[in-house]
Amino acid sequence: MRTLKSPIIVDTNIIFSALLRNQTKFTEVLLSNEHEFFICEMVLVELFKYKEKITRLSGLSEDEVITLFQTLLKTLHLYKEELISFENRQLAYRLCHDIDKNDTAHVALTLELNGLLWTGDKALKDGLLKKGFEQFFDY
Repeated sequence: MRTLKSPIIVDTNIIFSALLRNQTKFTEVLLSNEHEFFICEMVLVELFKYKEKITRLSGLSEDEVITLFQTLLKTLHLYKEELISFENRQLAYRLCHDIDKNDTAHVALTLELNGLLWTGDKALKDGLLKKGFEQFFDY
């Protein structure tokens, strides 16, 4: 019998870290097919914005980074942010506004899907924990 697992909402810094090397724990977990992973549209925009930096820091060729990104995308469900309820967007903003407004979409999607947030942002995690938000994924 298969047990249902919570959806995992992956924030940008996890994908960024997975792209820095094609053999990381992040990549391994993302490619494991053990969980259902979701990202917001904003993740694609942020990664595109930093594509040159990712290529430079990774030591991989641009083609290798693109191939790795394409492989990772096959394991991720893209969730349209406009489908997130107003109430969850509002609550996420209240949770994030004084920590990092840019993480509001990730937290809103976590609330919407009743999932777990996978973030490497310690300040975000600590700030949310202080406010009673405990829906985190730790591998």
